[in-house]
Amino acid sequence: MSGLTHIGADGAARMVDVSAKPVTAREAEAKGRVVITPETAALIRDGQAAKGDVLAVARIAGILAAKKTGELIPLCHPLPLDAVTIDLAVTGDAVEITAIARTTGRTGVEMEALTAVSIAALTIYDMVKAVDKTMRIEAVRLTRKTGGKSGDFSAP
Repeated sequence: MSGLTHIGADGAARMVDVSAKPVTAREAEAKGRVVITPETAALIRDGQAAKGDVLAVARIAGILAAKKTGELIPLCHPLPLDAVTIDLAVTGDAVEITAIARTTGRTGVEMEALTAVSIAALTIYDMVKAVDKTMRIEAVRLTRKTGGKSGDFSAP
């Protein structure tokens, strides 16, 4: 089990001790999408969903989720977030989601960005599930990160 930082020498799950790490600026970007029918895309784009403004609610949900990541994922450190942005773009057959999370701390914000995308996607799903049973959430992934010991990362 070497190389897995959340597994101790005894094989037990543990929270990683980051107290000796330097405080640095860190940023992570994650993306995902909700694939929908063209009719559902038009409904969202035109602000005609019965439950209200789908994009505004998804944006707020994603930001709130990023702030609660340490409560949702058992071994994740609670982080003081400096900023979280959620961009949502409606295409002909999807809502494309991009989240960027920033902190100045001892550990990265990848999980916060991924959580933001995931919850924004689930919120979109919830708000239009009555009109589109074929929706699917896909391609949730880390696309970029900066800062920290492991250095920068950009998805190919």
